Amino acid sequence: METVQNEKGESTRGESTRGQISIHTENIFPIIKKFLYSDHEIFLRELVSNAVDATQKLRQLASFGEFGGELGDLKVTVSLNEEAKTITVSDNGIGMTADEIKKYINQIAFSGASDFLEKYKDKTDDKGAIIGHFGLGFYSAFMVAEQVEIVTKSYREDAESARWVCDGSTEFELTTADRAERGTDIILHIAPDSEEFIDKGRLRSILDKYARFLPTPVEFDGETINNTTPIWTKSPSDLTDEDYKSFYRELYPMGEEPLFWIHLNVDYPFNLTGILYFPRIKNELRFQREKIQLYSRQVFITDEVKDVVPDFLMMLHGVIDSPDIPLNVSRSFLQADSNVKKINGYITRKVADKLADLFNADRKGFEEKFDDIGLFIKYGILSDEKFWEKAKNFVLLKNTENVYATLDEYREKIQANQTDKNEKLVMLYTTDRKQQDAYIASAVRRGYDVLLMDNVIDPHFINALEYKLEKVHFVRVDADTLDKLIDKGLNNEAVLSEDERTKLKEVFEQVLDSKSLTVSVEAQPVDELPVTITMPEFMRRMKDMSALSGEQSFYGNLPNNYNVVVNANHPLIGKIIAETDADAQKTLVKQTYDLALLAQNMLTGADLTAFVHRTVAAL
Repeated sequence: METVQNEKGESTRGESTRGQISIHTENIFPIIKKFLYSDHEIFLRELVSNAVDATQKLRQLASFGEFGGELGDLKVTVSLNEEAKTITVSDNGIGMTADEIKKYINQIAFSGASDFLEKYKDKTDDKGAIIGHFGLGFYSAFMVAEQVEIVTKSYREDAESARWVCDGSTEFELTTADRAERGTDIILHIAPDSEEFIDKGRLRSILDKYARFLPTPVEFDGETINNTTPIWTKSPSDLTDEDYKSFYRELYPMGEEPLFWIHLNVDYPFNLTGILYFPRIKNELRFQREKIQLYSRQVFITDEVKDVVPDFLMMLHGVIDSPDIPLNVSRSFLQADSNVKKINGYITRKVADKLADLFNADRKGFEEKFDDIGLFIKYGILSDEKFWEKAKNFVLLKNTENVYATLDEYREKIQANQTDKNEKLVMLYTTDRKQQDAYIASAVRRGYDVLLMDNVIDPHFINALEYKLEKVHFVRVDADTLDKLIDKGLNNEAVLSEDERTKLKEVFEQVLDSKSLTVSVEAQPVDELPVTITMPEFMRRMKDMSALSGEQSFYGNLPNNYNVVVNANHPLIGKIIAETDADAQKTLVKQTYDLALLAQNMLTGADLTAFVHRTVAAL
């Protein structure tokens, strides 16, 4: 095929064309202004972080012997001039020469921090001291400013001061400046559409959020606003319990005192420091998830740490700091980054180890805390298989007598009381001690133990245990009569004949007249209730889990169906059989049924009022 050239000199062959992509620098600034960061308040974080870098670089140069002058009080100052509509970020750090401005400012994305680290990589391992790496942070100033000035003087004795001015276009002016002291001023002339930042309260809130723990003092409105040495940067051996509690109060002034904490400190295969606190968790699953703060070199990044911290650990409070996570972090970055995945696994392991240590060192103390941390541990077991492998040794079950046992201890206890060792272990539980008291009392009288499973997450937890443990079946104490649940060999002697039982069933069905009720007549111990109302365990649990998830499901939408069990051996039932007056018999049936409803806290409204009137009339 013949090769020809078009009018632009590009080679073409048939329908194919070759050429060069044209990039126009004048298109960059509008993109920076609109899309560099989704939240424009980030400009202050970026500029203050750069200023902190400047002081940290000077400190390191002094440690290398390359700066022999006086460091003085290294600090960063943020100033607001409401009249002139300017915000100034000043530092007395390393400063810049005119050539360095050309190199680091005029070449977008050429990072001075990266250049510095590369130059001195053989002299220091303290890479975490320098914050910025990408070189775009300075340009965040143009998200809010119509003009930006740099007035700077390098730490080098023979360097002239310099002034750089740019209005957000690709043109700039670089001249000498009248500045005697080393350091840099970044002066932002705020654009009309960003005048929300010309406000002391607004700036202070941004600084409190992002600069709260920066390693160099940051001053605003005559006050130092940051803690330069937060305790996560210190060695645990140098800290007391009061230090940890005091820092917790600094983070959460209105919070209750934490139960305990974990100090994280790892430098391989990733860098991570931090402190995670175990708060007193209320019995509710809708906990606040924005209580762990993520930092990079003491600069706040976000409190949305879902991919850094396992989901079940989102109930914890505290701080995580990792220089391996960049300041301009995104959700997609967190999901894909290998270091983040390693951090996630490390935190899970550290939390499990801490809980195991507490359990092994002080069983009684652990039990005292369990009501506060049980929801967290159970959630972890449900959501993380690796956590389950360790947590199965210290997760506790509590019975209605407030006695705790591990899973293995409780299985041994139940198995010792079970005649057929090959049958599934039936573990009775209650979700409400008060509402199900009659059923609990009946079980306890017969020597059975009843677990207290009133935690909001327990319906799912019970399912998980049945799946993970061999031959274990949980049954709510009111799910059926005890002889069906456990005592298959009781063989209570029936007082009523078969005909009487059939007639009794028919009477109850006629009086109750409900398709949602299934009536059965059974021989039970005389001291049981005359009528018992139960719901099958499977159906109840499915409905409970549907309610917990907040989602509609097949089981959640099913109508309530109950079993009405008539105790053929109870004297009151014998009285019903013997009653020859149809109306009086109907009244007795209704009264015994309402008693069963009352025992389950299911008797309400007009039915409760009618029951009270019938009872009063019978007295």
